[in-house]
Amino acid sequence: MNNLIDIKNEFDLKIQVAATSEELDSVRIEFLGKKGKVQELLNGLGAVPKEERKDRGQALNELKNAIQTEIEQKGVRIKVAELQEKVAKTPVYDASLPYEAKCGSLHPITLITNELEDIFASFGFSVEDYSEVVSDFECFTSLNIPEHHPARDMQDTFYLEDSDSGQCDGEIKLSSTDRRPPITDHQKLLKTHTSAAQNSLMKKYGAPLRAIFPGRCFRNEATDATHENTFFQMEGMMIDEGVSISNLIYFMKTMLSKVFERDVEVRLRPGYFPFVEPGFELDIKCLICGGEKCASCKHSGWLELCPCGMIHPNVLKQGGIDTEKFSGFAFGLGLTRLAMMKYGVKDIRVFNGGRIEELKIGK
Repeated sequence: MNNLIDIKNEFDLKIQVAATSEELDSVRIEFLGKKGKVQELLNGLGAVPKEERKDRGQALNELKNAIQTEIEQKGVRIKVAELQEKVAKTPVYDASLPYEAKCGSLHPITLITNELEDIFASFGFSVEDYSEVVSDFECFTSLNIPEHHPARDMQDTFYLEDSDSGQCDGEIKLSSTDRRPPITDHQKLLKTHTSAAQNSLMKKYGAPLRAIFPGRCFRNEATDATHENTFFQMEGMMIDEGVSISNLIYFMKTMLSKVFERDVEVRLRPGYFPFVEPGFELDIKCLICGGEKCASCKHSGWLELCPCGMIHPNVLKQGGIDTEKFSGFAFGLGLTRLAMMKYGVKDIRVFNGGRIEELKIGK
């Protein structure tokens, strides 16, 4: 039995100095492995005299169980110590401190929209919201564009299913094709311009009225550097006594100067829009090329930014406004093109492209 006592004493010394899981595992293999010291004695039981074999085997099993128990207990202590050491080395952050990790940024269109809303709010304009799905009456008829009016061909429209006639079978129809559904005032479509909100807001608030209403618009456009089939506008209108073109020019120039934080060069040129009379195109000198002509401004040095004009009397009447007493101006500001100018974006398709690195331009 002396060799059993020697093995136990040797084990006690080695397990005492084992400080890591790896060192403990080495001790386990040395004593309890397939070729370990305890297993060698168990394998040699066949050579022990028969009368001693039972007692020898029992002593070996007791030694094996004792070593196994001590290894398991020491293993638990080592794992606790290792975990405590890991926790001690892990940095602890003060949850009350500002979070410094990189965060996302607002989309450039959102940034320019927020900025414009603040500017116009300072002018006394309310900020309104409006649906992206509107009726034919809202988008065209109420804006002095009756059915079969040639101005409808300027806006290739996505028509939706007409719940009354059921002619569209749930498909999107295009106004420039023979598949266009029969037109009714209730026909639903994706709004082609933010002007579709004018009639509803006139009826809601009456006159005097100052309001802007930003939103997403849709047209069946062939895309290029300056055209998209999904884009953003901000409609605005001011209706009161004595409103003139001078008021329109003042608000537009002041607004653009605030956005670009400098004086900007603008020009008005005649433009035809059935819902204004007279109508204008307000252009801004291209801030990407400085008027030197580039692809973004179609090599003209100017970028079409804001169709505008004095609201047509027929539109005011449709909205229930007394045209003998009130007049007003309206504008449809191209938010997407304005963002191109402000952030130096040369291709309008960047905004709908979903490339995060490109959209960080507004941060």
